Amino acid sequence: MSQGHVFITRRIPDPGMKALAEAGVRATVFQKNEEKGLTREEVIAGARSCDVLIPLLTEPIDREVMSANDTLRGIAQMAVGFNNIDVEVATELGIPVANTPGVLTDTTADLTWALLMAVARHVPQAHNYMVADRYKLWGPNLFTGADLSPGGSEQRKVLGIIGYGRIGAAVAKRSVGFDMDVLAYDPFNKDGVTADPLAEWAEFDELLEQSDFVSLHPLLTPETHHLIGEAELRKMKPTAYIVNAARGPVIDEKALVRALRERWIAGAGLDVYEDEPAMAPGLAELDNAVLLPHIASASIDTRGKMAWMAATNAVAHLKGQRAPNAVNPEVYDTEAYRQRLARS
Repeated sequence: MSQGHVFITRRIPDPGMKALAEAGVRATVFQKNEEKGLTREEVIAGARSCDVLIPLLTEPIDREVMSANDTLRGIAQMAVGFNNIDVEVATELGIPVANTPGVLTDTTADLTWALLMAVARHVPQAHNYMVADRYKLWGPNLFTGADLSPGGSEQRKVLGIIGYGRIGAAVAKRSVGFDMDVLAYDPFNKDGVTADPLAEWAEFDELLEQSDFVSLHPLLTPETHHLIGEAELRKMKPTAYIVNAARGPVIDEKALVRALRERWIAGAGLDVYEDEPAMAPGLAELDNAVLLPHIASASIDTRGKMAWMAATNAVAHLKGQRAPNAVNPEVYDTEAYRQRLARS
């Protein structure tokens, strides 16, 4: 029986809502204003009121939230990442947690390339120049940038990819059309790099020193927090660019501001931030940074599919079935989970 109450912290795309309605689920969407999230108290109250919780990365889901309801059947996050959820505590309490993996690989890889091209060719700056009615005369020095292809120098550029999972590999695949050489480093997946003919394994420092463009795609773990800091930025070429469409804390943002301001590197493109939605002081004033509001997966098709997957996971939670995308599948074999179902 799938009927139950799902609390959705923020409005999700229609395919998710439709899937819940077709399953006979009563859904409450808390958010009314797209630019206003929930307070902690509102998240706790929502968790207390529902059978299944659908949060986003912006809401911390910790022991206090999960303990508010001893009949909560599951959490179905609409995101690939789940750093906001204390999965260890969820498992201890008998709560299955699910995410929406795989679907955003191509969309994120596309956005990564949009950032690479935008920062290298000064696209936002040139747009702003036009709409401000400043374009009066073409000149050979107007917004000159860097080639991603061999271009006028006829030299192949080096793309360094840090983190070589599905998204990193998809970014490498798109480099073929630009005749680039790809170096890759992944602290957890060397075999994935060496098995891919598009990429050549490089040690971390070697990649930073040799790359014309560095694209970040690692998981956020204690080992990758501030993976790129002052020392790493100083290893890069002064003509190099770095882009981050992974997780904000992978870069020490204050160090990046200094690197951009003092031109240790040529530029940066960011879709994520260390203390999102805030940016490090000075970042917004830089003319060699392209800054986006976490839109890597923001295509209509992909966000719709993510919402549908979250809803499908939520329905499975309600039915007491294994969610298709559980991140803690071991929870289903625990006494805590069996007791939670018995109470609900």
